[in-house]
Amino acid sequence: MDMDDVLGRLAQVGPFFTVPYGKEPPGEGFRPLAELYGELLGPYVCEIGRRIGSGPGRVAASTAQFGIASRLWSLGLGCAALSGRVPDLSAERVWWRLPEAGSLELWLPDPGEGTLPASELGGCVLGNLDGLGAALRERYGLSPKVLRGNAASGLVGALRVLLDRVPGGAAVELAAGLLGEGGALGGTGRFIHEEGLGVAFVRRSCCLYYKVPGGGLCGDCVLRTR
Repeated sequence: MDMDDVLGRLAQVGPFFTVPYGKEPPGEGFRPLAELYGELLGPYVCEIGRRIGSGPGRVAASTAQFGIASRLWSLGLGCAALSGRVPDLSAERVWWRLPEAGSLELWLPDPGEGTLPASELGGCVLGNLDGLGAALRERYGLSPKVLRGNAASGLVGALRVLLDRVPGGAAVELAAGLLGEGGALGGTGRFIHEEGLGVAFVRRSCCLYYKVPGGGLCGDCVLRTR
């Protein structure tokens, strides 16, 4: 199955897994993620802060990173589970835009070029996020613990959706390898069993969303079970 077919099947999972692809962008305004991680980061975080009502500070910066991480994990984990391959998700090859209404949109100009084996999923996504994380630490003072926790939470969220719609254990094995001891996201959280809810992931950091007016606590927040 080529990557075009994989992305077509992945779009059926849900909107967070839908990524247009091809030589022509599906509209105006798309730019490489590498540009977002540079001079466009400030305006982007400011816009996220305006939308959630937090202002352009650490809360908005954390929310922005979490949203990007979640989209990349959904794309990468979904492709890996369906085909055993991952498209090149480097910041230069994944393009983005933020519409006036709605969440971040991604576009892959050439998803079939430079695909990687599923075992490279962690390095592929986290390598992309490294540049973003460095900029957020420098400009907004976000800690590496919060950024890694956001990445782990985004991975678990993508896994939960995939488990309902994609048969097989490939996604579980990949996520377990990343979250387990010695994995790239090891130590970011733990799995617990809650009566009536089943197995849940609880992170060891907080994404700061509780500071958003009316935000409350996320389902996997460390503050829920402390």
